[in-house]
Amino acid sequence: MAPVMMDVLEEHLDEATFLWSQWERALVSAECDLQATTRREERLLAHLDGLVVGGESAMSELLLPGLTTDESERISASTFALLAGNGAPALEKVLQVFDMGEAVQRTAVGRALELSAKNELEPVLRRRLAADDKALQLMAFQVLAFRGEVPQETRKEWLHHDDAEHVIAALRDVRPLPRDIVNGLLPQLLVDPRSGVSGAAIMAGLVCGTRMAWNACRRVAEEGGPGRRQCLVMLALGGDEQDSEWLVGLLRQPKLRPDVLWALGFSGQSSVADACLEWMDDPQVAALAGEAFSAITGLKLEGEYQRVPEETEALIPLEQEDLDANLVPPPEASLPIPVRSTVEAWWRKARKNFERGIRYLRGSRLDTAALLAALEREPMRRRHVLALELYIRSRGAHAVQTRAFMGRQHAELAAARAARTSFSMGPFAKNFGN
Repeated sequence: MAPVMMDVLEEHLDEATFLWSQWERALVSAECDLQATTRREERLLAHLDGLVVGGESAMSELLLPGLTTDESERISASTFALLAGNGAPALEKVLQVFDMGEAVQRTAVGRALELSAKNELEPVLRRRLAADDKALQLMAFQVLAFRGEVPQETRKEWLHHDDAEHVIAALRDVRPLPRDIVNGLLPQLLVDPRSGVSGAAIMAGLVCGTRMAWNACRRVAEEGGPGRRQCLVMLALGGDEQDSEWLVGLLRQPKLRPDVLWALGFSGQSSVADACLEWMDDPQVAALAGEAFSAITGLKLEGEYQRVPEETEALIPLEQEDLDANLVPPPEASLPIPVRSTVEAWWRKARKNFERGIRYLRGSRLDTAALLAALEREPMRRRHVLALELYIRSRGAHAVQTRAFMGRQHAELAAARAARTSFSMGPFAKNFGN
């Protein structure tokens, strides 16, 4: 191949690697919404298409070598491009890495397999569910679950497995649990002592609308233990006003404060907005308090309501720098810092428009239509919880895979809107059966 053409292909792979990383970060971003993430994704897919057009030369000189690097985004991009345009030989090479690669390689290949539209993947992945390698079994199950292709009989077998990781994987499958499992096995799984099993069983039980799962969720939120952060969120979005007030009380515990503020942002209660004001002066959690307040009331933290960022601190001398530190800032690092005084003045005037006991999102009552609209407009960071709420309240009828490519997400949202179903947005305790 002409050197100029190879240079172009190398640029496509470099850009695809960078944009894959940017796209994954956008999925949890406090700044990006669905529209902004879609634009970023379109750029990524354009470079991946450029690699597909490169044909055999791109495959042999760039994409196959790309599978063996230690850069996960490059592995994922190479895998996706190989699967998109290079037939059976490319699939065989990809599966070799999936089967025998290091953990970082297997995970990165698995991520591309989740997102790939290649139809031939389902049977080859199903065969790996019976592999001797436990890690390979679990990764194959995870990919199939993301794609909605786990055989129901396999899932039932895994729910009865002796190994906790197999049970957890089966509980996290995107589909609701079969009714015989809910009635027979779920009560045991909710109190299962194996690490992580009861937490996964709680979430699966909530989707099925079972009161025993809701009671277990409340216990974890109140008593602590693994999965507490997610149970706090469930208590905020599925509890009543008294539950929100109880969560507000937890703000007195410094270790819990960040998780509680995150959860309270989904409560929608005006009393919570009152409580958030108190923490807007605390530099450790001011941004989270502002995020929760804004989510409930709809006030945009910009202009006079946003604190001007302080100047960047001086560079740390190289000999003092922690070279092992994670240099990628967490999603909440980009949240605006509120100015309490101006926010409080705004709230004194706006407070009369909010009724106690009513859930609000961005200042409007939260109903089915508002929840669906929020999945198109809210920051990506918050959409994962909102999609879970949609899934729980619809009893598993409407699943939006918030870590999929936007084409799938738009289709799933369109299907939920087209169904024109309305479900209760009230407390879970009033809606769940035995």
